[in-house]
Amino acid sequence: MPLVMTAEKQNIVQVIKEYGRRLFGFIRNRVNTVEDAEDILQEIWYQLSSRSEGDTIESISGWLYSVARNKITDNYRRKKNKMLEINYNEEDAGWHLPDFLITESTDPETEELRKLFREELTDALEELPEKQRNVFIWNELEGITLQKIAEYENENLKTIISRKGYAVKHLRNRLENIYNDFINY
Repeated sequence: MPLVMTAEKQNIVQVIKEYGRRLFGFIRNRVNTVEDAEDILQEIWYQLSSRSEGDTIESISGWLYSVARNKITDNYRRKKNKMLEINYNEEDAGWHLPDFLITESTDPETEELRKLFREELTDALEELPEKQRNVFIWNELEGITLQKIAEYENENLKTIISRKGYAVKHLRNRLENIYNDFINY
């Protein structure tokens, strides 16, 4: 039976009572914090109450869960600046870690992101050819200059820069999956 949304608050209160707990549980299982779940739920109730009087919703349950999924996706998109923004500049073969890995923050969400990033980085490094992996680790993690690596490896500096460039491109593509997993949950 179609539910016609009107300006009457009674209908919204009834929907909130009927679906509030289940919808909150659905959202909470898909976001990192209770606060995020509460914010998303509030946005859903606001969107429901903002609908014009003539709008018809065929299935209130389907509509609520569809809006919830969209709001969850929006929530992850808003956080994308905190997520894996790894920049590569071919000129200096630079690798810049996301801010959440460097900050002193100890909140559970940041810690979970750090843990996930470290695991994925380790796996991605293992996928690299040995020479690319070594150049990346020596330069980025151990702080050895590319020039010194070239001398140690008895290679041309451009070869070392190229290896690092391939490693960075692979890592950036590979770690982008973390971001996609979050926004497409």
